[in-house]
Amino acid sequence: MFYVATTTLQHYLATYGYLAVFIFVAIESAGIPFPGETMLLIAAIDAGRTHQLSIVLVIVAAASGAIIGDNIGFFVGREGGYRVLRRYGRYIGFNERRLKVGIYMFRRHGGKVVFFGRFVAVLRAWAAFLAGVNRMKWSHFLLFNALGGIVWATLYGLGGYLLGKNIDRLVGPVGTVTIVLAAIIIIATLIFVWRNERQLEERAEEALPGPIEKY
Repeated sequence: MFYVATTTLQHYLATYGYLAVFIFVAIESAGIPFPGETMLLIAAIDAGRTHQLSIVLVIVAAASGAIIGDNIGFFVGREGGYRVLRRYGRYIGFNERRLKVGIYMFRRHGGKVVFFGRFVAVLRAWAAFLAGVNRMKWSHFLLFNALGGIVWATLYGLGGYLLGKNIDRLVGPVGTVTIVLAAIIIIATLIFVWRNERQLEERAEEALPGPIEKY
């Protein structure tokens, strides 16, 4: 399966070049499960082995795809995801007070989630969407989104370019570690919120007084 998937990606890369890198990364970043990171690595390895592609342009294409894709995911979450939760959230326990907690938490820690989420397999496709749902300020989101996309594309692009095929041996274990770390962080966050729910609700209400529509 991995061999077939890789050869298919190589075909797209050979046919569309930098555009393939941009589109694959953008689709993944918008919240759709897609092999964007794999395409970046394949392009970077190819640039290092054959020099038919410029590693600088591969990194630019990946960073641009990450930034634009994340912004699409952000606005989908802000306009669509938020409205769905606002209308139907009460049926699954997301009342206005809990929605305010999410907005409050993203206002305090959203930058970290957006930046580091770019490097975590589970969060890469969802961090932007969650930022939008929780009404993170777009200017603040854009700053950390751009920083995360540029740093991620540069590190992975140069890693693939310099290490070549050997990077596959690193990406597998690193991917597993990031998934485990993401699971631990998510569980720890849920436990923290659950144990401090009332206090967080009070802080959120103090920071965001009045109807939630104002925010």
